Amino acid sequence: MSGIHPSNIDIDAEQLKDLGYTPVLRRRMGGFGNFAISFTVISVLSGCMTLFGYGLTHGGPAVMLWGWLAVGAAVMVVGLALAEVTSAFPTSGALYFQAGMLGGKNRRQWAWYTGWLNLLGLLGAIAGIDYGAALFTGALLNLQWGITADSGTIMVIYCCILALHLALNLLSVRLVSVLNSVSVWWHVGGVALIAGALWLVPSHHQSTHFSFTKFMNDSGFDSPVYVAALGLLLAQYTFCGYDASAHLSEETKNASRAAPQGIVRAIAWSWVAGFVLLATLVFAIQDYSGTVNTATGVPPAQIFIDSLGLNAAKALLLVTVVAQLFCGNAEVAAASRMIFAFARDNALPGSKILKGLSAREKTPVAAVWLSVIVALVLALPSLYSPTAYAAITSINVIGITPAYAIPIYLRLRNRHAFQPGAWSLGRWGVPVARFAVLWVIIVTILFCLPQTWPINVDTFNYAPIAGIAVLLLAWVWWRISGDRNYVLPAAAHSTAPNEAFSYGRN
Repeated sequence: MSGIHPSNIDIDAEQLKDLGYTPVLRRRMGGFGNFAISFTVISVLSGCMTLFGYGLTHGGPAVMLWGWLAVGAAVMVVGLALAEVTSAFPTSGALYFQAGMLGGKNRRQWAWYTGWLNLLGLLGAIAGIDYGAALFTGALLNLQWGITADSGTIMVIYCCILALHLALNLLSVRLVSVLNSVSVWWHVGGVALIAGALWLVPSHHQSTHFSFTKFMNDSGFDSPVYVAALGLLLAQYTFCGYDASAHLSEETKNASRAAPQGIVRAIAWSWVAGFVLLATLVFAIQDYSGTVNTATGVPPAQIFIDSLGLNAAKALLLVTVVAQLFCGNAEVAAASRMIFAFARDNALPGSKILKGLSAREKTPVAAVWLSVIVALVLALPSLYSPTAYAAITSINVIGITPAYAIPIYLRLRNRHAFQPGAWSLGRWGVPVARFAVLWVIIVTILFCLPQTWPINVDTFNYAPIAGIAVLLLAWVWWRISGDRNYVLPAAAHSTAPNEAFSYGRN
């Protein structure tokens, strides 16, 4: 019959073949589902809430609110630049594949190290999100049944949460998509409920002057500028994970448009919702010192108790915990897809196993298992270090944020050869990319620095050590296996010369 156009799925399949891959994942996700996974991974009810106590001691209300607005604007620029590149290369490999397609004659090396950094960031994100959920769950259990939420108890809860996310991600892609869609409305409704309750119920609120100008420093450092810069971690950590839309590209219909739109929309909605949430919490603080030193171990919980009473506090904590569970589940999905894609190109030890899919659901089973196991290992220092959680969040930032910048930098370096996809910034692409790279350099350096003084075993920021260890592992594995076995496909619109496409050695 004349006049019939190919379906979006057919177009997506052809585009993926042009990029050098045979479609194997099931394309069941629409544009809303793709947006939902990044919105869920960003999760203002996870990042803002779990690092709220850190924000109170590293800059206080002024840095939290103004920092959120400033960091949100900078992250939007990074997201726009990344979205443009994602539109041109919508694959599960996302960042590392983009780097490979834009890397010229050294494309394998660009892709290799981008992939390892991205992997570190994604796995660090699972640990940060799910451990944060364990902290809030521990606070809820303490309020409800008097269970002492010590480090051992929190670790047990953390393991249970990881097991839950393992099971959900092994069941089906459709279930993950449905949960992400539900999560959007849960997050929006949760923020609205918390904001409404904290605005309407308490008889006392902090002044506008206090909320936007109050600076607090309990970090041990003397420099207010340095402390304010450290305080940006709250916002920058929360705004990580929007590359999830790119990693789910091969399971998304009309991916060259839906994936970049998912990235930008997730950042925009999170920017608004996060500011509302943070402002509400700051205005509702009744006792600053009591909130920082709360017996619950979770400062937002103390704000709920002081402002609304015990029963309402437990209800809002439950809303928060469920949102954090949604967030962690989505991050496991994103990380496992990246592992699958990296293994598909023979980049990881055990690639033959890690790229395997379940026969029925086409789910990367081994990749899901690895995501959860590594996340467990990353959180083990929390058993003995009270500042380990901040280090975990820094691991997320210093791993994933540079991985965002590398394909953007290569798009700049090869701007005359870069062929935009269906979603493009046009003439704004180059200046947006320049600012994005600059911002990433700044925050990467910042979050490698000490966060608490004096520096000792308990306060040491081991995030840079983790970053160096991963890069060292990547270098060693490149020498052992990668240089011989790592192969990127011959994409139809790569900036690399044709002779650079075939790399495997027999």
